[in-house]
Amino acid sequence: MSKVEARLRELGITLPTPVAPVANYVPFRRSGNLLILAGQICAGPDGKIADRHKGKLGGAVTPEAGVEAARFCAINLFAQAKAALGDLDRITACLRLGGFIAATPEFSALPGIMNGASDLMVAVLGEAGKHARSTVGVPVLPLDCAVEVEAIFEVE
Repeated sequence: MSKVEARLRELGITLPTPVAPVANYVPFRRSGNLLILAGQICAGPDGKIADRHKGKLGGAVTPEAGVEAARFCAINLFAQAKAALGDLDRITACLRLGGFIAATPEFSALPGIMNGASDLMVAVLGEAGKHARSTVGVPVLPLDCAVEVEAIFEVE
């Protein structure tokens, strides 16, 4: 078992089967030492989006559920990275996360929601998990999910 997978297990996380694309794109692309991961939605371990993770922050989705949704997105990023690399120890750094949060126009606490994904990257990868980031509020996301997160990893 890789060190990264051992750390995930210590955190009580079992990687799910990667979520299949819902449109005309691939879940990841490799270019040199970069692994670019398509946005991952907040599907839980069963591959489904929980009702508490559907809709908009500032509306039906509570901030606590939003943070949890962002964390599920990060877990799904690790699942896609494992599918791409075979061994998560090949990740040398998380370079960037891009977060999309379905929110009402008046909801402005987007950075705290995105911390659900960022905090998990650092918890799993340590110093190598610290990354550049952007967080954007949007009116709607695929399958009515509350959060979607994309990533760029440096890999060997």
